[in-house]
Amino acid sequence: MRFVEGMLALVLVLSVLGCGSVPAERAGGYQVTDAQGQVVTFEEKPVRVLNFALWLDSIVLGMLPPEHLVGIDYLADDPNSSNIVGIAETIPVKLNHPSAEQVMALRPDVIFLDAGRDAAVCDTLRDMGIKVVACKKPHSAEELHDAVRLVAAALGEEEKGAALLAAFDAERSALAERVAAIPPDARKTVLVISMSPTFGSKGGLFDHLCTMAGVTNGAAVIGLEAGQPLTKEHILAVDPDVLIVPVWTAHGRYDIDKFNREYLDDPALQTVKAIREQRIVRPHEGYIYNSSQDMVFGAQDLAHLAYGDAIEQPVERHLSVAAGT
Repeated sequence: MRFVEGMLALVLVLSVLGCGSVPAERAGGYQVTDAQGQVVTFEEKPVRVLNFALWLDSIVLGMLPPEHLVGIDYLADDPNSSNIVGIAETIPVKLNHPSAEQVMALRPDVIFLDAGRDAAVCDTLRDMGIKVVACKKPHSAEELHDAVRLVAAALGEEEKGAALLAAFDAERSALAERVAAIPPDARKTVLVISMSPTFGSKGGLFDHLCTMAGVTNGAAVIGLEAGQPLTKEHILAVDPDVLIVPVWTAHGRYDIDKFNREYLDDPALQTVKAIREQRIVRPHEGYIYNSSQDMVFGAQDLAHLAYGDAIEQPVERHLSVAAGT
């Protein structure tokens, strides 16, 4: 792996130059314990922030203005993948699996990364003398609270973290009130076809968004667990009222229509209610795949797709308490 190999080379160079580990504690500093149980010491609030995931970019931007980010995920300016396109366009450096050299050139005061996906590079980054805070990717509102509190503590911005969560909870409560007005006999069963075939499984992010949106996740009903891909047989078994298809194109490089036609034009699936009644919908993937505070807009988007104008569609929404937003 290019990143890890480059990191190891740089570790050797930096050790010769005397760039060692961070001192355990200094006067006026503070500590946080990350999702891997690692204690990270800060002598002062970090100014230059780097994130290894789009959802972490969104959480940090919920508390700090964009000039604090030394780079941003390469999908952040893709309208099909992101709800922070306008902000992303103001950040010149776009990153996709950055090399060791790129990371060091950006001189981050702290790196936030996904404790699951990026676990392999955590120790290497720490050995380079970089402060690393590993965060568990949220799949629910409760897990989001934990992630925001951790990021806020590491940034030295606990009050902003609390304010951001208050804004999230207010949006969630407002959506719950609107969803409660949908009669029980009008509730819909939905199924998501995703480029990530295990995305809609029971207990995952999409499943929790469905609960917030007042819809039934068909994949959970038939017991699809994390790691189990959705098949065409599963689609027949669920027979959803609404079928959600992907829109991601990798900045126009991927033929998503061809991918969708493999399902929608399959003769074996023409009896499925959503296909038969043309209840095929396309979400704002910047919301429904969003593990940040903006997941509430993913739930709102799902509710709009299922219930139409009874729930308004979120447009250009991003929760932030950062100055100037």
